[in-house]
Amino acid sequence: MSVVFVVLSGLLLLVGCCACIVPVLPGPLVAFCGLLLMNLTPYAPSACALVAFGLLTALASVLDNVVPALGAKRCKCSKWGVWGCVLGTFIGVFFFPAGLLLGPFLGAFLLELAHSRNAGQALKGGLGAFLGFLTGVALKLLACLGMAAWYVRLLASGPA
Repeated sequence: MSVVFVVLSGLLLLVGCCACIVPVLPGPLVAFCGLLLMNLTPYAPSACALVAFGLLTALASVLDNVVPALGAKRCKCSKWGVWGCVLGTFIGVFFFPAGLLLGPFLGAFLLELAHSRNAGQALKGGLGAFLGFLTGVALKLLACLGMAAWYVRLLASGPA
């Protein structure tokens, strides 16, 4: 039975890594559930490791929601541009795969233009939102890859 849990855990970690690219899917949370499932096997991670990865999961999830807005703000984007970034991120999911990349940028850019900014300022705000979005995805992916590496380490070290 523990083989089933090890395989399911690995699948959850793989799905978590893939889900990092899609904004509405909680990639780090799915990967963390994979590590939690390892507790039902002889390869169980330590409680300290689980707490650390739980905190990392929470941090990555919060930063994924905050960093695009910070990127837009850093590029002097208005509130409209920040909201456009958030809206574009969610609408972009329905236009996979190009919408995932262009959604945050187009959302910020178009709402900046609608808020009577000139095209140069709107472009700068849109690029800031886009770079913030990519940074958020990278942070989530790093968290998931860290959990996947820990999973491989647990399997390589043998049962406890």
